[in-house]
Amino acid sequence: MAKTQSDFSEKFKAKSSSRSIDPRSLRNEILLSLPPEECAAVLSELEFVEMRAYDLLNEMGEAIEFCYFMNSGMTSILTIMGDGKGVEVGLTGKEGFIGLPVIVGFRTSATRAVVQITGTAFRVPTEKILPTLAKCPQLAKRLNRYSQELAMQATQVAACNRLHDVEERLARWLLMSQDRVGGETVPLTQEFLSHMLGTRRASVTVAAGLLQKAGMIKYARGSVTIVDRRKLEDTACECYAIINRQSQNWRNEGQA
Repeated sequence: MAKTQSDFSEKFKAKSSSRSIDPRSLRNEILLSLPPEECAAVLSELEFVEMRAYDLLNEMGEAIEFCYFMNSGMTSILTIMGDGKGVEVGLTGKEGFIGLPVIVGFRTSATRAVVQITGTAFRVPTEKILPTLAKCPQLAKRLNRYSQELAMQATQVAACNRLHDVEERLARWLLMSQDRVGGETVPLTQEFLSHMLGTRRASVTVAAGLLQKAGMIKYARGSVTIVDRRKLEDTACECYAIINRQSQNWRNEGQA
């Protein structure tokens, strides 16, 4: 990922579509979980947008213009240091929402949100979120619950980046990515991975080589294909299972 903090100074401008939303195109799990009347009310406020790799959705320390219900693709949540270096602290796909500070009345972002894998989303201007939540209590509940899931993920990833080997972390990251985008092939580069894992590109090259030699993945320029997911799960650090188990526990508790 060659872009630095200054490269992201220009606000993201997604390619929008004015056509009405086809319910068959709706994949966001938060929206799909809503009662029909709330879903209809929320959808009336949303705009369908296409997102390209490296598009900036929110910038650290800046005002949040739009919130996004992710529909496909994947977005990375990064913490950026003063020298412009950053590390991924979370990622979200069709299960998630970008712009969580807005739901509790904050206006600025504490992190950078960058599209990592091309996809689509439903976006809403920041000023419309709180009025929408006021009339959609189930949406408010689901966004609050999702904020806890993302915070738990960030906590676990921080521990992972400190305690586990690059090979284990890479396996964990590839599994999390596949869970969100589906399919066997994840489009990305080793340079981008080095930023996501907070390590040197050379270390990622070695780790990817080990996974490929063991028959777990195939790496080609710009993409990684997962060949043996079971082996990859065995290689991944415990963080992958911990994140999934806690998320599922909370979802089960929410249905009780």
